[in-house]
Amino acid sequence: MATKELIFRSAAREKILRGASALADAVRITLGPKSKSVLIQKQWGQPIVCNDGVTIAKELQLEDAAENLGAQMLRQAAEKTGELVGDVLLTWASAEHRQGEIGYVLHPEHAGRGYVTEAAREMLRLGFDGLGLHRIVGRLDARNAASARVLERLGMRREAHLRENEFVKGEWTDELVYALLAREWRAGATDA
Repeated sequence: MATKELIFRSAAREKILRGASALADAVRITLGPKSKSVLIQKQWGQPIVCNDGVTIAKELQLEDAAENLGAQMLRQAAEKTGELVGDVLLTWASAEHRQGEIGYVLHPEHAGRGYVTEAAREMLRLGFDGLGLHRIVGRLDARNAASARVLERLGMRREAHLRENEFVKGEWTDELVYALLAREWRAGATDA
């Protein structure tokens, strides 16, 4: 009879995060103007070189079962459509203070369909329920009303309006900071 390894709490979170991070890192280097290609050794046949994040996500298999589970969680979105519509990320900003930051970008052709809200909600779930974070923030350009509405739908509250704190595309811009605490998440603040 096959045996199953059981891991709990921080050990489980760390392995799942390592797997998700491995996949995210492999895909991340293929994005942007300084993108790189990835060499993938396939189980059967010749290795392939590609810079397509969806292909990388589908092909990546990690040896550790719990780490592979973390990669599979991120892979599901790529397998559903095969079309890249945006990117959502959760950064673990401080292990000591259990702080995270959520961010996202979306192709304009796919705006208004709820994709960002759905994906960002899963990142909050991963942060609070999976990684045990205490607080997650979201930062955005104050002119981006649609992004502010996403964070509000997620139950996040506006905590700060920073005046002209970033120089973007030749002009000073304001930044809004939203946040959500783990106890607010558990109380159902994101069901709004």
